[in-house]
Order: sequence, then C-alpha cells, then structure tokens
Amino acid sequence: MTTSGRTKKTAATAARDSSGGAAPEAPVPAGVRAIKKYPNRRLYDTQTSSYITLADVKDMVMACEHFMVVDAKSGEDLTRSILLQIILEEETGGVPMFSTQALAQIIRFYGHTMQGMMGHYLERNIQSFIDLQSRLTENSMVNLPNPMQSFMTSYVEQSSQLFTQMQEQMAKQAETLIGNLGVKK
Repeated sequence: MTTSGRTKKTAATAARDSSGGAAPEAPVPAGVRAIKKYPNRRLYDTQTSSYITLADVKDMVMACEHFMVVDAKSGEDLTRSILLQIILEEETGGVPMFSTQALAQIIRFYGHTMQGMMGHYLERNIQSFIDLQSRLTENSMVNLPNPMQSFMTSYVEQSSQLFTQMQEQMAKQAETLIGNLGVKK
C-alpha cells in the first residue's frame, strides 16, 4: 500500500521480512501502543503501520502516550532500553541534566543492597517535583507574591520527608538484618 508516494509495510509483512515467518505476538496490554524493534535496529509503529525513529518515540513520551517497545522476534519488552537510549542522546547533546558526579553516584548504587530503595526514592522525588511544578503553574495563575520561593520551599520540605522516610526504612532493614543474624545490640 502506498501513502504519499512511499510504501508502508504492514506489521505482518515487516515481521515476515525480518524473521522469515510470522513473529510471535508480544504481550502488549490493550490500549497500549505497540512498537516493534527489528534486528536491523529499526522501530515499527503498529498503530501507524510505519517505521519510526527515536525522535518519534521521544515525541510519544512528551505527549504522555502509553506505548511498549517489544523485540519483534522474541517479544521481549525493550521499552526501558529505548528510553535509556533517548536519555543518552539527550545527555550527550545540548545541556545535560545529570552531572558526572550524579551519574557516578547512581552507578555506585547498582548491586548495592539499597539499589531498590534508591530507585524508589528517586522515582518518588521526581513525582514530587512534577506535582510541585504543576501546583506552581496553577498558583502562577493566581499571581502569588513569590511563587518560586513557595515552590522551592514546598519541594525542599517534600524532599526532606522522602529522605527521612528512606532513612527510617534503612534503619528498619538494618534491625531486621541484625536480628536475623542473631547479633545482639
């Protein structure tokens, strides 16, 4: 089939071309846009029946679209890998969000007993920042005297609370670990 002079492949045709037969269906939940990644590193959007780029995937992220990237052959979920590629491109071009020190600190948490907790802490902190940013936008409509100061004060308070919660969880885990080892205080 042709659209504006270029040929578009259907998902079935693209799957046969890359694997020689029908590709297994990926476990993509209903209502989630399926993007298939082929061995030639190309991304195929099953919704639009066309190949797309990482920039197109970034546009989907920016538009808050729900999507899942799956390996066309194995059905493996590759969404995180694609998102990390987008972050890498953003960090290498333009103004990076993470300093070298911050990236080094994040790497140090991999394999550490606190890895899961750190990921949870970062996720909650980012969500807290997003919520506060949303409130700042709403408050700026009301013309508060100094919305930025209010925003930062609120953000620092929430960050502090999250950090305190993480410390409390660490203390509980340490007590449990010490108790399991039979060590007396």
